[in-house]
Amino acid sequence: MPEISTTMIIVLCVAAAAAGWIDAVVGGGGLLLLPALLLGLPNAHPATVLGTNKAVAIVGTAGAAVTYVRKAPVDVKLAVRVGAAALLGSMGGAALAGGISKDALRPLIMVVLVVVAAFVLFRPAFGTAPSASPVSRQRVLLAIGLAGLGIGFYDGLIGPGTGTFLVLALTALLHLDLLTASATAKIVNCCTNAGALAMFAYQGMVLWQLAALMAVFNLAGGMIGAGMALKKGSGFVRGVLLTVVGALVIKLGFEQWG
Repeated sequence: MPEISTTMIIVLCVAAAAAGWIDAVVGGGGLLLLPALLLGLPNAHPATVLGTNKAVAIVGTAGAAVTYVRKAPVDVKLAVRVGAAALLGSMGGAALAGGISKDALRPLIMVVLVVVAAFVLFRPAFGTAPSASPVSRQRVLLAIGLAGLGIGFYDGLIGPGTGTFLVLALTALLHLDLLTASATAKIVNCCTNAGALAMFAYQGMVLWQLAALMAVFNLAGGMIGAGMALKKGSGFVRGVLLTVVGALVIKLGFEQWG
């Protein structure tokens, strides 16, 4: 592991805890964790930063998923089916990532995020309560294809906001409330993180000692975030969702034109 000052290690651990909290509530913790790692590891290969990020994030996501499954009405079987598709999608996205200009895709992603934010803002009832009618087989297959393969592919190709996109897609496609969608998204995200981490680990691109330390804080933040979401409900998740989407738009805009 490269030499890192004690101050920077503390900063990274605090960032890991905050990212775990954000990820557990609505996704998007990478907005905070990845820039923190880039700051703390300025001389590291980008793949090493990404691999270490995945090693940290998967622990917090898994902890949040366990917390949700124990207390929220999550269809684990469905979540695993979507997660398996997401795993395949992320591998495909990662395989093509080197040949596609991410700068060209950022404006499109920003437009999608602005539309998403407007939809959530002007539809106060969106995700406040689950549908009373059963979800059709067609919608389940669409969720596996779009939220699984599609968003999984996006995660492998670019990454930022994956958890947020999963929450929105699962809410819209499966008629879930935001709380249940967030819980389901954690299981799906575990699958995408596991696939990416396995590849990075195989390539030797993970700083395991630093990741293990940060993962402890990420796990704590994730479990606290999941507990707060369960306690405060979908309205709380909606507020955090709008905040994270706004932050993601600003971040992508800065990267594109800053």
